[in-house]
Amino acid sequence: MNLRGFQLTAATVLVAETGDIRRFKHPRGYMAFLGLVPREETTGNSRHLGPITKAGNGHARWMLIETVQCALNVPKVSAELSTRQVGQPIDRRDLAWTAQVRLHKRGRALLARGLMKPKIIVALAREMAGFVWAMLHQVPALAATPQPGGPGLRRA
Repeated sequence: MNLRGFQLTAATVLVAETGDIRRFKHPRGYMAFLGLVPREETTGNSRHLGPITKAGNGHARWMLIETVQCALNVPKVSAELSTRQVGQPIDRRDLAWTAQVRLHKRGRALLARGLMKPKIIVALAREMAGFVWAMLHQVPALAATPQPGGPGLRRA
């Protein structure tokens, strides 16, 4: 919930639909899981990139597209976002700020090129997926080691 646009519901849905983020070794794999990568048709030397594949998790993709709607607004840390970031490590807050600035800059550049807003939002959602991947990779992993005295998982 360090990222702008992510509140409890959006963060919960994305984490629940994604499962273990460690199975994606690179952000591109996560983007493909969400169906946010372009469809490709390659024959010989010609390569054609089409619309997004939509082959991945539709619920998570929809939630990510909803959260990125605010990316075209001027980057700022609102009072609500500041409250959500209290107690978070500085590297996560820095990553959240980097995401805001980058997504805003890219969104404005795509608007200036004359692209339609829905296409821009999907492009920004793809980039946001990379930031989500990076943010979730910073979270300490759960070890599959039973706790002494009972079943379950413990923090590594």
